[in-house]
Amino acid sequence: MEEQNDDLQAQEEPKIEAIAENTQYINDYFYNWYLDYASYVNIDRAIPYIEDGLKPVQRRVLYTMKKMDDGRFNKVASIVGETMKLHPHGDSSIYEALVGIGQKDLLVTTQGNWGNIFTGDDAAAGRYIEARLSKFALEILFNAKTTEFTPSYDGRNEEPITLPAKFPLLLAQGADGIGVSMACNILPHNFNELIDASIAYLKNEPFELYPDFPTGGLIDVSKYNDGLKGGRVRVRARINKIDNKTLVINEIPYGKTTTSIIKSILEANDAGKIKIKHVDDDTAASAEIVITLPANVSADETIDALYVFTECGISIAPNANVIDNKKPLFIGVSEILKRNTDQTVFLLTKELEITLAELKESWIKTSLEKIFIEHEVYEKIKPCKTEEDILTTIDKGLKPYVKDFWREVTREDCITLSNIPIKKISKYNTYKAEEYIKSLEQRMEDVKNDLAHIIDYTIRYFQHIKEKYGVGRERKSEIRNFEKIEVTQVVNANTKLYANYEDGFVGTSLKKETFVCDCSDLDDIIVFQQNGKFKVSKVSDKAFFGKDIIHIGVFRKNDERTVYNVAYRDGETNVTYIKRFPVTGVTRDKEYDLTLGTDKTKILYFSANPNGEAEIIKVRLRSDLRLRKPIFEVDFSTIAIKGKSSKGNILTKHPATKIEKIEEGVSTLGGRKIYFNKDTKRLNDAGYGDFLGEFKGSDKILVITDDGKFALTTFDLSNHFECTIKCIEKYNEKKIWTAIVYDAEQDLNYIKRFKIEETAKYVSFLPESEGSKLVKINDDRFPQLCLSFGGKHANREMEYIDVDEFIGVKGYKAKGKRISPYTIDMMEFVEPLEKELPEDEKEEEPISSTPSDSNDENPTPEPGPMSGEQMSLF
Repeated sequence: MEEQNDDLQAQEEPKIEAIAENTQYINDYFYNWYLDYASYVNIDRAIPYIEDGLKPVQRRVLYTMKKMDDGRFNKVASIVGETMKLHPHGDSSIYEALVGIGQKDLLVTTQGNWGNIFTGDDAAAGRYIEARLSKFALEILFNAKTTEFTPSYDGRNEEPITLPAKFPLLLAQGADGIGVSMACNILPHNFNELIDASIAYLKNEPFELYPDFPTGGLIDVSKYNDGLKGGRVRVRARINKIDNKTLVINEIPYGKTTTSIIKSILEANDAGKIKIKHVDDDTAASAEIVITLPANVSADETIDALYVFTECGISIAPNANVIDNKKPLFIGVSEILKRNTDQTVFLLTKELEITLAELKESWIKTSLEKIFIEHEVYEKIKPCKTEEDILTTIDKGLKPYVKDFWREVTREDCITLSNIPIKKISKYNTYKAEEYIKSLEQRMEDVKNDLAHIIDYTIRYFQHIKEKYGVGRERKSEIRNFEKIEVTQVVNANTKLYANYEDGFVGTSLKKETFVCDCSDLDDIIVFQQNGKFKVSKVSDKAFFGKDIIHIGVFRKNDERTVYNVAYRDGETNVTYIKRFPVTGVTRDKEYDLTLGTDKTKILYFSANPNGEAEIIKVRLRSDLRLRKPIFEVDFSTIAIKGKSSKGNILTKHPATKIEKIEEGVSTLGGRKIYFNKDTKRLNDAGYGDFLGEFKGSDKILVITDDGKFALTTFDLSNHFECTIKCIEKYNEKKIWTAIVYDAEQDLNYIKRFKIEETAKYVSFLPESEGSKLVKINDDRFPQLCLSFGGKHANREMEYIDVDEFIGVKGYKAKGKRISPYTIDMMEFVEPLEKELPEDEKEEEPISSTPSDSNDENPTPEPGPMSGEQMSLF
């Protein structure tokens, strides 16, 4: 048996070795094939080249269009067919590449239905649409003298390795692609800003580059990270509030369409995260989505919710990856711009050197022709019998005159001279020839000067490009710093919360139990028990918190204005304590105790006050104790607000049988300090931006815009201010405003004074004629206006106007008064005048009360926080 096993093993060993060899062979093949495939996909299909910012298919399309260019439009189908001579991957990839280039409106001029980047509609078939290269593309992208070529895939044609782009085209158009084990996502940047950055780089000045999207919108670039992997750009749609029931989306996030945005809005509405009545797509040449809201839904809160729950707010992850020297390279957009600018300098230098060489050659040929004719060298070739004798004679005849030439006279020069027709010689004009030679010499000097100052020349080149093609290419995406939107604060209350207070269960599925409140499935809730324990937890279908629940509410993190007023009896000492506290930050699902934590502790009184209200309570002590004051009142406003873990003040050392509220309280927190952040254009109470004042109750905020409109808003932190704000402040109904307005119909400046009337909508105080505008606005009580004159009245002395005397206060719709009949060069509000206020505007001085004025010998002191010693007297 052992011998048989040895024989079988000996027979199997060669087979195993052969299989191992074949396996290694196949592994090597797959390894090499995969590398070849990955290299091909990344370099030849997915990732753009840094030199011209193009992928191979795009480059082949543009080069083909250049060869076909005759100034007229060509059918896209024809362009696709011609490009197939260079591109081996079929017509669909060529068509899609050409449509993509055309929709970017930079290198290709289009005609026909090329689709819509706002709606996502596709372009028409190639046989129906036409294209040609733009003038910009012809100027910056093509020069056969500086282009390197390589054979096409089948060797029948030549194609450029890269196009000689004299512009940071990659950053202007952007690029994206998915290769093998890597990807690319370079965002588009603003045309004019790229030129400004290139000029700044050439001048050794700092520059910054941020994306600019063709669909507009608002962008936060605080984490752009120079376009490198790991950065991000937050993008939001521009949503305008027409009125309290209508929102209009005029600009959409990059990469999204109105169709996808409307779909996301409807899905959020169906999920209960937002509430809308209906949404309409009125998009044509620009985006326009109209959202109608139902009654009692806040437009400002809906805007925030749209940013959180729909495609109105997205985040884009840039990944600057390019092909450089046939290898992938990850570099920032600043470095890409520097390299593109350096390449522009190199190409311009090369073009100038070629131009200089051509001018020199033209100068030599013109000078040889002049010598040949002026010195009658042609007469010396008459006796010559052969062509060789003719060329030798011409060469000898030129030698005395060409000693200072920068190159030798060649055989080709002599052949050219020998072929000059006799008619040209007979009509030769020496003066014109000399003038032409001088012009060549001047042009050569200019080119040499440009070469000697190539940086200045390149700067002038970029300035020329900006002047010629930069009009209408202003920034479309507005750069802002976005505020953080708390999801729980904007989500719609899409579910109902129920509770079994006795057994301690709380949830959205307990529909047979007591209804608590409306909430969302993203909210946290805070639950207080009779024993003083409390906990914060996520809304769920059903959860157990503990028996004897006394309060359930929606919890808002960092809410310092919700104050809980509590009286509890300590289970160990039977002393009753009183305290006020907010709950700002807690660990979810962790149990806290607002008492001393002893057994049999009990909450005797509890109230939750959303604005820090402090009520008055009545405390009843046990009647069998025969106390002098068995019943007394306590005002919670005398209790200082402290932390949730504080012990509290002693309310009484005697057993309390009942505590009840006898009078509603007012807020003890004072006005809410409101700030306006100019970067985010949002209100906040965290101290960011300009302080507007302390607000409470019905106080309003006044907004005056650059286009001469005003409106009053609440101080709700969810308010949006998308307009260009001239002034924003706390509203004072008594303040008088002075405005200088330009009436376009009259072509005159008027001055008017008015008080702001209460209105929630933006109303204009400008003249109704189109083109009228707000020149200046002032809020001084007694403003003084300084005028200087120009034109035919330039010699007139400066004039100072007491505006209060010049014009009275009228309504904001009043036309106003013409400032001056003379030609005004400048108007400025200067130091206001000092005058006594009219009697009706003087504020009444408060009547002060002194001890001598009072008949009360023991006046009641001002209430203050009660110490434990004071409270224990009860």
